[in-house]
Amino acid sequence: MGEALGGVLPLAVAVAVFPVPVIAVVLLLGSARGRTKALAFCVAWYLGLVIVGAIVLVVAGAVGPTEGSEPATWVSILLLALGATLLWLAVKQWLGRPRSGAEAPLPGWMRKVDEFTIVKAASAGFALSALNPKNLLLVAAAAAEIAEVGLSGSQQAVALVAFALIASLGVLSPLALAIVRGEGADRLLARLRTWMAANNAVIMAVLFLLIGAKLIGDAISGLSA
Repeated sequence: MGEALGGVLPLAVAVAVFPVPVIAVVLLLGSARGRTKALAFCVAWYLGLVIVGAIVLVVAGAVGPTEGSEPATWVSILLLALGATLLWLAVKQWLGRPRSGAEAPLPGWMRKVDEFTIVKAASAGFALSALNPKNLLLVAAAAAEIAEVGLSGSQQAVALVAFALIASLGVLSPLALAIVRGEGADRLLARLRTWMAANNAVIMAVLFLLIGAKLIGDAISGLSA
C-alpha cells in the first residue's frame, strides 16, 4: 500500500494544482449561491477522478498488471507512452505561454460562470476531472502505478480514494477558505485567481516535465527488471 501511495503522490499533487479547476471554483464562489455551486463542482470533480481511475484499474485487472512479482510489460509501455506525452505537453505549454505583459486568456465558458446553475457547476467539475485530456493522462498514470504494485482489490480501492482526495485538495482549498474566512477571503481568492491565470502555462509545463520524467523512469525500471 505504501509503495502505491508513494508512486501516485506526485501525480495527485500535479492534478491538485491544475490551475483551471481552481480558478473555476474561485469564480463560482463569487456568484450567487457560490458555496453550494462550488461544493457541487468539488464533489463532481472528485467522483470524476474516482470513476476514471476505477475504469483503468478494472481494465488492468482483466488484462493482468503484473507478471509474477514484476510489472507486466504492457504497464511499463503504457507508463512510457504517458510519460512521453507529458513531456510533449510540457514543451507545448512552455512555448504557448503568454509573453511578458500579455494577458493570459481563459476558456470562454469561464466568462459565464456567474450564470451557472448547481447542475451546470457539477457538470463542469466532472468534465474537467474525467473528460479533460490532460487530467485523463495523469489519472490514468496514477491508476497504472497502483495496478502495477499488485495490491488486492480492496487495497487498490483505498489507494485510489486516497489519490482522488489528495488530487482534490486544490479545488477544495478555495471553498474551505471561503467557509472559514467568509467575505474576508474574497481579496485573497481574487489574487489567487489572477496569479494562477497568469502563470497557468508555466505551472503546467513544469509539472508535466517533472511527472513525465518520473513516468519514463518508472517505465524504464519496469522494462529492465
